[in-house]
Amino acid sequence: MHKRRSEELVTVAAVVSPLERPRVDAAGSGCFTVVHRESVPEATKTVRERNVDAVLVSVHRCEPREIEAVGEFVRRFPAIPAYALVSRHDPQVTETVLRLGANGVRQVVDVTSPQGWVRLRQLLAQPASRAASRILGPMCDELPLIAQDARLFLEALVRLAPSTPTVRQLARQIGVRPSTLMSRFTRAGLPSPRSYLSAIRLLHASQLFDSGGLSIADVAYRLECSSPQSLGRHLRTTLGITTAEFRRRFPFQVALERFLRAMITPYVEQWGRVHPIQ
Repeated sequence: MHKRRSEELVTVAAVVSPLERPRVDAAGSGCFTVVHRESVPEATKTVRERNVDAVLVSVHRCEPREIEAVGEFVRRFPAIPAYALVSRHDPQVTETVLRLGANGVRQVVDVTSPQGWVRLRQLLAQPASRAASRILGPMCDELPLIAQDARLFLEALVRLAPSTPTVRQLARQIGVRPSTLMSRFTRAGLPSPRSYLSAIRLLHASQLFDSGGLSIADVAYRLECSSPQSLGRHLRTTLGITTAEFRRRFPFQVALERFLRAMITPYVEQWGRVHPIQ
């Protein structure tokens, strides 16, 4: 089996002991990327600053203050799974696991046997939800007959959108001149690439807001907007509402259904004949 490319790997923020670190890294090889942090608050800060798919906390690093921080993390980021790691058994482990469970941790992985490391790898390689797949899956369901290069374009668009605010940057990343990309969409009778990029960036924003733990400034930062005000101006221009209204009125599922109705379903035939990157 081929290893996945590094940009496709799941990112895990881990708070584990020095003895556990190399084994966690080994478990993730080719499957997930580990960002090690010294405390749960530091891991939470990492989640606020970058795309993190899961958090792994060793029960052997969980003093009472850390357990409280885990509970706060679970409450603020319900969409990001938190896992507890057990690498040895001692009198405190059972009590710590129970306290973590009381604070919202639902998965405990015991790696005292080799099979435990296999289970850890399986759990972290495919966390409960991935931002790109939640958007791309319904789009592809609506467009089952599009050409391979159109599908590759959509995959690139959805994956790159959070860090790619302009069509010029998008075109550079996929190796097509911006003018060529725009003319191909025009000839096919599709809305502009800019319209799709803007709409999908808003879907990513909706998912980030759904996590419950990110401020408007955090979301603007994650979408590489120049400022929270820049995100607000974009929402006023595209939807005529404030950022706070967008957060309240457009949870991800509502935003996704609106996007599909407006940008995908009416253009199934057009998507069937467009070749964005050939």
